[in-house]
Amino acid sequence: MCGILGLYTIQHISNYEQRLNEAIDALKHRGPDEQTSEQYQVADGTLVFGHARLSIIDLSPGGRQPKHSDDGRFSLIFNGEIYNYRELRQELQSKDIPFHTNSDTEVLLACWKVWGIDCLQRLRGMFAFVMLDRQENTLTCVRDAFGIKPLFYRFDSQSLVIASELRALLKLTTGKPRLNHQQAYDYLMHDRYDTDDKTFFEGILQLPPGHILEIDLGKLSQAMKDGKPAPHSNAKRWWFPKIEERTDLTFEQATEQLREMFLENIRLHLRSDVPLGAALSGGIDSSAVVCAMRRQEPDLPIQTFSFIAAGSPVDEEKWADIVNAQVGAIAHKVIVRPEELAEDIDDLIFAQGEPFGGTSIYAQYRVFKLAKEHGIIVTLDGQGADELLAGYHGYHDARMLSMIERGEFSELIEFIYGWSQWPGRSLGYSARTALRQILPQKVTNLERRLRRNPALDWIDPKVLSDLGIIDPALQNGTGSGVLHPQARGRRLAYSLRSALNGKGLGALLRHGDRNSMRWSIESRVPFLTQDMAEFVLGLPENYLVSNQGKTKHIFRSAMRGIVPDAILDRKDKIGFATPEHGWLKGIGDKALKWTESAERVRLLRPEPMRESLRKVLNGQAPFSQQTWRFLNFCRWLDLFDPTID
Repeated sequence: MCGILGLYTIQHISNYEQRLNEAIDALKHRGPDEQTSEQYQVADGTLVFGHARLSIIDLSPGGRQPKHSDDGRFSLIFNGEIYNYRELRQELQSKDIPFHTNSDTEVLLACWKVWGIDCLQRLRGMFAFVMLDRQENTLTCVRDAFGIKPLFYRFDSQSLVIASELRALLKLTTGKPRLNHQQAYDYLMHDRYDTDDKTFFEGILQLPPGHILEIDLGKLSQAMKDGKPAPHSNAKRWWFPKIEERTDLTFEQATEQLREMFLENIRLHLRSDVPLGAALSGGIDSSAVVCAMRRQEPDLPIQTFSFIAAGSPVDEEKWADIVNAQVGAIAHKVIVRPEELAEDIDDLIFAQGEPFGGTSIYAQYRVFKLAKEHGIIVTLDGQGADELLAGYHGYHDARMLSMIERGEFSELIEFIYGWSQWPGRSLGYSARTALRQILPQKVTNLERRLRRNPALDWIDPKVLSDLGIIDPALQNGTGSGVLHPQARGRRLAYSLRSALNGKGLGALLRHGDRNSMRWSIESRVPFLTQDMAEFVLGLPENYLVSNQGKTKHIFRSAMRGIVPDAILDRKDKIGFATPEHGWLKGIGDKALKWTESAERVRLLRPEPMRESLRKVLNGQAPFSQQTWRFLNFCRWLDLFDPTID
């Protein structure tokens, strides 16, 4: 697990050594064990690779990067882990491929040399890497199937810069970056971010999950010589799972296969040459990870790390205690005082690099800090299970539409009633959701327009067209993707695939990566493997969400006998939650001071925003996620200081 950095230019860069050192230093938290850089002459230009190493597999100097092939053709910088590296190494050795280290980095390099891009389908892991091919004069940038590991890049007339984090990339960027007003609007109005290749900085992109970007350095250097505009990104998908339904498995057979797949994922994710532990919330997903760790390694010392909201309705300590008792774990818990958020907010925003959606990200930040204090370098986490296995509210709108399209009306009636019986739901809401699936698109678009967003008071509508801002919620085909005709009768599977490919999961993975790496911890997510995703997305939809509205139906069944029944039978789990109102009040008047930066943004009307914030702080209004987003955005503006038109 590491931080990577790449720079290509044909021009002299002022203060080059200082800026390069600053950029690598900005990645030091991702790789505190060693920082290295190398420079190459390629296609009439200069290429620099930088690397900050966190040693996880093969702690010897053999794991040092950049890593080069024996024939000198390929050079690699790599962030992540290849969990099945031992199996791949054995296969390659049977082809007489020599190895000089025990690192997964060398295995990845050999895989690329033998199979090229086709090797990506063989990898089980999380990764972002850049491969130089000196023979073809190309750079190939790759991001793992789900986007677990980050990769940012920016083209301009003078250079190409690639980095694991924005702070490092900005150290080598020519000129001051500009605010992306569309991204700011999507975030403030709709809590949309990390859904595509855009960032909060204009012109700085992130490689989307499951994508590959090949750059011809010869063509790029010629464009730089000619002073032509920077080339457009030509990133292409290398992984996109099918959602066609398979009918060859009974529920019991599918349950058994899913159990075996998940346990195998845990086995591979436990490979580490440094101490590891687990983040435990007390929900089904993290509990399944911890219990499966014990199932696979009966003698493994297990340390768990949990956030405790003592005295709050969202506290889940009792559920975590059940799991800890069953597996004999050493439990560590953190309780956060309201004033601590104010003390840590700047560090948290710096760590995240971009605005984020809620205070639960701070609770996660503290969990990883706790793990660091106890000497843990690797954690296993339950992230991604909701998007893969239809958690949360079970993507009920998509599930209902599938039933309607398949003519399963008796099952639909059963589902409307059954789904409504779970906590936080009602029969009226369930019925209205079903009705909404039948209404024409024009009607649902009108409903969106009539459903007033409180943040409208904060936005100056006069400048929207001037800034070229489009409201994505009013565009056909947005949202969960249930309008696409090729998904007819498979709307739930389609929605889950969309969530897995950035529209939902992307932000959560960003939070987890930045929070864990802030404390130099590698966070592993064993639910997210290509083979398990492809298996689950092909199952009948009633295996995922039952006709009685039970979410994660097949996974609950698969974990029976491994996870305590009390956990599997929970109905009240609603996601990682925090006592947000109290935390925000702990910031107090400092929060109002931060809002002064809103005056710089033409898009915003600061005073209505401040008034909403005052009411929350004074206890006159309930906590609002939109209020948090406004506050978070303002503080981010102060800390990162983008140019604002």
